[in-house]
Amino acid sequence: MSMSAGWYLRRLSRMGPREVGGRVGDAARRRWWRSARPDCPGVTGARFTAVLPAGTVAAIPPDAAKRLIAEADRLMAGRAEYFGVDRDDLADPDWWYDPRTGRRAPWGYAFDVPYRDEEAVGDIKQIWELSRHQYLTVLAAAYAITGDERYAERVAEHLRSWWAVNAPLRGVHWTSGIELGIRLLSWVWIRRLLDGWPGAAGLFEGNPVALHQIWHHQRWLAAFPSRGSSANNHVIAEAAGQFAAACAFGWFPSSARWQADALSSLERHLRGNTFASGLNRELATEYHGLVLELGLAAVAEADTAGVPVPASIRLVLLRMTDALAAVVDNRLRPPRQGDADDGHGLVVDGAGTDRWASLLATGDVVFGRLAWWPAVTGTDVRTPLLAALIRPTAPAVSRPASRPAHFADAGMTILRGPAEIWCRCDGGPHGFLSIAAHAHADALSVEVRHDGVDVLADPGTFCYHGQPEWRQYFRSTLAHNTLQLDGGDQSVSGGPFLWTRQARSRVLVADTSDASGRGTARWCAEHDGYEGSVHRRRVELRAAAEELRVVDEVRGARRAVRLAFHLGPAITADLVGNRAVLTWTRDGEDRSAALDLPAQLCWRAHRGESDPPLGWYSAGFGRKEPATTLVGTGFADGTALSGEFTTVLRFHG
Repeated sequence: MSMSAGWYLRRLSRMGPREVGGRVGDAARRRWWRSARPDCPGVTGARFTAVLPAGTVAAIPPDAAKRLIAEADRLMAGRAEYFGVDRDDLADPDWWYDPRTGRRAPWGYAFDVPYRDEEAVGDIKQIWELSRHQYLTVLAAAYAITGDERYAERVAEHLRSWWAVNAPLRGVHWTSGIELGIRLLSWVWIRRLLDGWPGAAGLFEGNPVALHQIWHHQRWLAAFPSRGSSANNHVIAEAAGQFAAACAFGWFPSSARWQADALSSLERHLRGNTFASGLNRELATEYHGLVLELGLAAVAEADTAGVPVPASIRLVLLRMTDALAAVVDNRLRPPRQGDADDGHGLVVDGAGTDRWASLLATGDVVFGRLAWWPAVTGTDVRTPLLAALIRPTAPAVSRPASRPAHFADAGMTILRGPAEIWCRCDGGPHGFLSIAAHAHADALSVEVRHDGVDVLADPGTFCYHGQPEWRQYFRSTLAHNTLQLDGGDQSVSGGPFLWTRQARSRVLVADTSDASGRGTARWCAEHDGYEGSVHRRRVELRAAAEELRVVDEVRGARRAVRLAFHLGPAITADLVGNRAVLTWTRDGEDRSAALDLPAQLCWRAHRGESDPPLGWYSAGFGRKEPATTLVGTGFADGTALSGEFTTVLRFHG
């Protein structure tokens, strides 16, 4: 997807003067760097001291270690799956190859590579993911656990291969700061986990090529930080990776400055990217997880190196952890809100490890669990590794005495009822910063689960680049459980990561006090995304009846209406008139519910349609599967009863 002149103008319109000035300076620096390629300063006597404390590996739970080793063995056989694409070429990977399109990214000066253009480069996510080297941290962890040098030798072989064909400022892997930051964090952990291997020092501190790469990565990050309207999760990854490398690989004349600058940036942007309630300001749950992982990894490096960390960093991470514990359902699944690209900060676990349980387990060790936290029964490798490095702290701040259900600053409300009914109501800001890059047009949407099963589902993300019709669909209003007027989105998109007009929502009622106690929880909010009309939604969870009631009201001129309800992939729907009978199976038990839809609208079921897209669910980036979407069409007249639509979902006990 190449960017047009119109896109650049729209993007420029969302920048302030300071950001514009910074980007002008970046452009000048890129031109200068084309010919100015300094060598890494000479390094003598470098030693790696950021090792794991004795006994750390022995504390890894056996089942978590077993999953990790199984994953490492798949990687050794050259097999892995990334974003829905199975690969069998990882024994000797082509670092510039995209297996989805079959294209190879072009060689050349990094800032000349048109990485957004799939026709020229391929699927950039597929190309970048392998070069985050997080699969190598898995292999290094397998070595640390087993002592089997085959894993270490494969890591060394692949690092040397990557360094040989990805010279500084050459090619697609030098175009995006988040990639450099995460890669540096991976290298720190690879060196740490390989510490018992005789070849570790020769691979890193005794290797001029490695030193050259590490220095150039940090020089790049110091020169080109994400700025202004782009300072979202990317800048956290850049700062965390820069800081980790400056602590663990502090062998260069600039290391102290890089360390101080990165820590300052991390502190500032962690605060800026996080609501006081602890939820991430991008309102994209997977980026909450990514930022929390990166922050914890950075604190681990600081504590290992004896670098004082501002109290505000630990406080933000504590609040993020408490917020995560508050919003997950009974199966420890958080909301599916906003963009999700399966991005991780630090990967040392095998398939089947629960990311969210892992983060809560780490939070328990580092901050201490609260009485209302959900129980975590699973195990992971990462928690004992981080716990061995991070100094446990209990920041001198008050923490919630009971489980929060309404996050006023983020506009998120969780309604909970008996039989594990979980409902997320969205009345918050459209997104973060002026472009709201990872937001969806989902104002007033609801997401409903029963015992962890998606019943009324958020369909997810599926893709970023290269498939504009799918990118547009999955972030559209129609792709969410909310109401659309006159066939348009509530917010106006100016590109795949750009919103030029953003709907403003406000929560009017958030009474979550008594649903789980057989009472009724209530929520009401409205937004102004449709000029000339106001969409107001009321939601009631009647616990005793196991009933969810949704009332949509349109105030203003007569408008064409489409009201969508997206069912999860496990749900089968039998639609007759305006009633849908929903059935599914959970743990071998048949479950059912009835969905009574507004009679004023004409209802149709859609499933797996592509022209235009409708009726899909994306469980992860690059993956989609057909799922049933119920769409009601008609008209709303804000001066008559036809402007109010009532939907009732009743679960059968």
